[in-house]
Amino acid sequence: MDTMPTETDALIIGAGPVGLFQVFQLGLLEITCHVIDALPYPGGQCIELYPDKPIYDIPGTPRTTGRELTASLLEQIKPFNAPLHLGQVVSQIEKLPDGRFQVETSQGQQFNTQVIIIAAGVGAFQPKLLKVDGLDKFAKTQLFYHAQPPLGIADKQVLVVGGDDAALECAIDLAAAGAAKSVTLLHRRDVYQAAPEKVAQVQALSDAKLLQLMVGQVTGFDEQAGQLSAALVTGVDGQPRAVAADTLLVYLGLSPKLGPVADWGLAMARKHVAVDTEKFATSVPGIFAVGDINTYPGKKKLILSGFHECALAAFGAADIVFPGKHPQLEYTTSSSRLHGLLGVGIQGIGGAAQG
Repeated sequence: MDTMPTETDALIIGAGPVGLFQVFQLGLLEITCHVIDALPYPGGQCIELYPDKPIYDIPGTPRTTGRELTASLLEQIKPFNAPLHLGQVVSQIEKLPDGRFQVETSQGQQFNTQVIIIAAGVGAFQPKLLKVDGLDKFAKTQLFYHAQPPLGIADKQVLVVGGDDAALECAIDLAAAGAAKSVTLLHRRDVYQAAPEKVAQVQALSDAKLLQLMVGQVTGFDEQAGQLSAALVTGVDGQPRAVAADTLLVYLGLSPKLGPVADWGLAMARKHVAVDTEKFATSVPGIFAVGDINTYPGKKKLILSGFHECALAAFGAADIVFPGKHPQLEYTTSSSRLHGLLGVGIQGIGGAAQG
């Protein structure tokens, strides 16, 4: 890719709750950052695995959900204007002669950064693929995994594959808005792994003839002039049937994979990144790891533990970004500097310590 790399103080890998809170902690220390995530939306495991299930162990928040927690964190980091680069993974890290890192993503974006903070949870989520020989040639043109519906589908026959919240939400949105010529929701069985209200909406749209429901699995496809024209769906009777479809939106779930992290020369322990507990630094100077991706004696995989790790990692990063300055601990209750960064008056923010 023939573009100049983006310059930044820090690069965060992972836009889950811990990665988003890391933006806040860096921002309080006036460290600029960008965020990369494999998913096409922020929120990580919280959004992908339990968007609407209650979470009870976030300090000061008696009850929230993955979706609500993500929204709150995104609101909290707004003052720091950290760009999110979604739907891509880090493919290459190179140490530059001046001590910085040059990072390249799967989409060809490049960054020059002094600090890398890995907040990738249990790894980069990768979509589970339809196991149909030859189907992948339609990827990103007529076949999409865990993606927003493409533009220009008003005249398309859309087949949504899956039975979880994401699949049903996609089918509901398309059918309710009349956004496509036809919408069919296909699941391997007639029981969905989705919120009851979404199941009810799907059934209502089906009763109104706005959405077709099918039970079965995609086992083949037809094409015309090199274009996908139909999916071959095998039902419970074992007989394949051609279902007209020129757009496949597939939601079979995501599985976390450690991916390129394992090749970055970091000390590892049981497929996790080993860190110290002073700064959550890895074995490579300038690279830190927070959240579920790291390991150390006594490690507990809790969101609140990750938040604590973010605070110490931010001070570790500051020692690199601002060498010799040794930033002092300040409190958001009383620091006019922090109030200025956050855009609030003295009464505008509550009394947490820095973070």
